[in-house]
Amino acid sequence: MVEIRQIAPTDAEEVSLLITQLGYQRTLEQVLQWIAAIDTRQQVAFVATLEGVVVGWIEIAVVHHLQSAPYALIGGLVVKDGIRGKGVGRSLCERAETWAWSVGVDTVRVTSRSSRIQAHRFYLRDGYRIDKTSLVFEKKAGPKKRVEKLPEA
Repeated sequence: MVEIRQIAPTDAEEVSLLITQLGYQRTLEQVLQWIAAIDTRQQVAFVATLEGVVVGWIEIAVVHHLQSAPYALIGGLVVKDGIRGKGVGRSLCERAETWAWSVGVDTVRVTSRSSRIQAHRFYLRDGYRIDKTSLVFEKKAGPKKRVEKLPEA
């Protein structure tokens, strides 16, 4: 049976390996620093374990914008390859949603890369609806690079 609990420093190695299944790289030290820094009144992560082994995680945070009511944003969700389709993701979402309601927000949002069709199906089955589509723009520190035209979609 899957157990859902708050992330702990002892989970960092397994969590960092699962992060690679999302296509990102985070070192063990980076994951440990993140766990140590979170303020659980505004952000939290939960892990799913089967027989003591971490098989998934979810991270959720309250977002405050001047122009809108606070909402919770799922920043990441991953279930280990080979375990998907067994209700682990659903259990993680339920726990994250319960946390969100408990801190006073009434909306949970999630963003998903356009290429992650299976994830889109999962969220739709789970009761989420498509609210909007958008582009994500990013600027890194350093010399400015100007783009003259918008890339083709």
